[in-house]
Amino acid sequence: MALQNDNIRVKMGYDPEDTVVAIVGSEFLYRGLWLEHAIVLQALFPVVLNFPLDNSSNSKLKIIVLSGNSTSGYGVVIEAIALKLKYPSGFVKHKALDVDADDILGMADLVIYGSFLEEQSFPNILIKAMCYGKPIIAPDLSMIKKYVDDRVNGFLFPKENSRALTKVIKQVFLKGKVSPLARNGASLGRSTARNLMVSEAVEGYASLLVNVLKLPSEVASPKDVAEIPPKLKEKWQWNLFEALSNSTYVDITSRSYTFLDKFEQQWNHTQRERSSAINAANELFLYSIWEDEKSIEMVNARKRREEEELKDRTDQAHGTWEDVYRSAKRVDRFKHDLHERDEGELERTGQPLCIYEPYSGEGTWPFLHGSSLYRGIGLSNKGRRPGAEDVDAPSRLPLLSNTYYRDILGEFGAYFAIANRIDRVHKNAWIGFHSWRATARKETLSRMAENALVDSIQARRHGDALYFWVRLDSDPRNPLRLDFWSFCDAINAGNCKFAFSEALKRMYGIKHNLDSLPSMPIDGGTWSVMHSWALPTRSFLEFVMFSRMFVDALDAHMYDEHHSSGRCYLSLFKDKHCYSRLLELLINVWAYHSARRLVYVNPETGEMQEHHRFDSRKGKMWIRWFSYATLKSMDEELAEEVDTLHPTRRWLWPSTGEVFWHGVYERERTLRHRQKETRKQRSKEKIDRIRRRTHQKVIGKYVRPPPESNSSMVG
Repeated sequence: MALQNDNIRVKMGYDPEDTVVAIVGSEFLYRGLWLEHAIVLQALFPVVLNFPLDNSSNSKLKIIVLSGNSTSGYGVVIEAIALKLKYPSGFVKHKALDVDADDILGMADLVIYGSFLEEQSFPNILIKAMCYGKPIIAPDLSMIKKYVDDRVNGFLFPKENSRALTKVIKQVFLKGKVSPLARNGASLGRSTARNLMVSEAVEGYASLLVNVLKLPSEVASPKDVAEIPPKLKEKWQWNLFEALSNSTYVDITSRSYTFLDKFEQQWNHTQRERSSAINAANELFLYSIWEDEKSIEMVNARKRREEEELKDRTDQAHGTWEDVYRSAKRVDRFKHDLHERDEGELERTGQPLCIYEPYSGEGTWPFLHGSSLYRGIGLSNKGRRPGAEDVDAPSRLPLLSNTYYRDILGEFGAYFAIANRIDRVHKNAWIGFHSWRATARKETLSRMAENALVDSIQARRHGDALYFWVRLDSDPRNPLRLDFWSFCDAINAGNCKFAFSEALKRMYGIKHNLDSLPSMPIDGGTWSVMHSWALPTRSFLEFVMFSRMFVDALDAHMYDEHHSSGRCYLSLFKDKHCYSRLLELLINVWAYHSARRLVYVNPETGEMQEHHRFDSRKGKMWIRWFSYATLKSMDEELAEEVDTLHPTRRWLWPSTGEVFWHGVYERERTLRHRQKETRKQRSKEKIDRIRRRTHQKVIGKYVRPPPESNSSMVG
């Protein structure tokens, strides 16, 4: 290594005994960089004067400024600064980062970081210098002070203070050589650079797993960053790579790197030649474009100002408020008919069924369908498919803009978003949902199954039924073929039945202990999973009415502990999804006990099979609890409480959909009647004022005299 560095010095015109100082800086060229390099060169000048001389009476201290690229022309600037500071001509040399960086850092005896700009991360050029075992001097920037301790593994100086920098440089050199203190600091700096930013990298990737990757609800969430052992954040685990360090691998790798180095050198050489040839022309061309653009903007700004001034001076006719109101209502009534519809929307309008696919993020796009039978619904404002006519769930239900509820509801949040003022988005008699995760598991409806499902709906073969095509007994999470409640317990840390019981007690206001649960019998049938099913739209709204009250009861029971600590007794670990796995199975409980048929559709062949027939349900259904009349009365009671009492407590139910009861309709009708009477009274008063108005009497009447007769004129 020393021989190689001596050869590099000889090529650059230096003796092996010379002391080389490399001044480095930021990777980017900015306006004040030349001034910062000038401050460093000014601080070095007294050191150069007092440094030992060689046989030719020249200072043994040599200075190289390593900055910019080979086509920037920054070397001319450095030469001008050096001459201004009274350095001998050619004493300070400039080298480009893209050509000589590694060679300069390898042969330098001292590296000075000459950029005072605050960096977002530790400078790469300093990491290289520390890895080469070179003493470093750097300004006391916040990012550098975080890893470099003054006079321990490096030297720090107050930025823009040339006198302090001169004192630090004199401490580094002793009788023309690097001092023992600097050598010891360089050795410690090498170990620092070897394990630099370990903690930030480990914590950053852990945060990436938590905040960026959208993991399914059935996957255990990553552990919290604070739970990572300190040993893993102190230094890189280099021992993991020792098994790969065999001679064969090294030989192959070295040959690969040799080929890549040759290719990179050839590419850089070609690029430099091309860049240097067209650089001047490009700069002149870009300057002319900038001048033209500036003049065009000035002309446009002047025109806009003149138009605004003229617009304010001209008389504009203003209509009455009644005209404005009528125009606004007319536009609102016809605005949906004016926009041009695409083919998918037109096809979807004439279909009896529309299946919605909830998704979140670009990673789910490949698993979404493109036919008119399906329509996407984005659960987040980000990651929407461009050009697709997807439903924006947060705009339809602002609750989903809250990250906490978007995560904890999961795909169930799409039900609430669609049901909220459903007539504005859904025009079909039947509605369905399909999970992109089911598509990823290749459990999606084939074209044959889609046609069979649509034909069955049009023929009304099963009436008010729940069609589903992803079944519980074939779910990978259920290898033991567990029954309904056992499976629910298995995926919810053994507490599914308890959570369900507590939610029902809160929902129905039951004071005594509820030991029994809605029965989900083992009769040879199966159940629906993965949010993949279809229902009549009317029944879907009834299910959402039940679900809103059930979710509100779950939230009231679990919110405080889960929101504060992230822990939920339905999961063994911290889980932001909490009860989303329980909600996945809720459709089965409602459909069974509200007397809906459950029909399984084979996703490949379209063959249909009814499960849990009515004959086997006698005496097992909780019809009174799940009847429409019961749920509707409960819904109206909650709406009346919201509308009349305006409670201030934290309450989820009003945020999950519409709040309506018969009193709202009565109040609106009374308000319209009162407004109508007010308008009639104003009209009557106006007519009375016109009638009582004082009229001016006629002062006189002009009477035209009769024409004179011809006879009198003759006489």
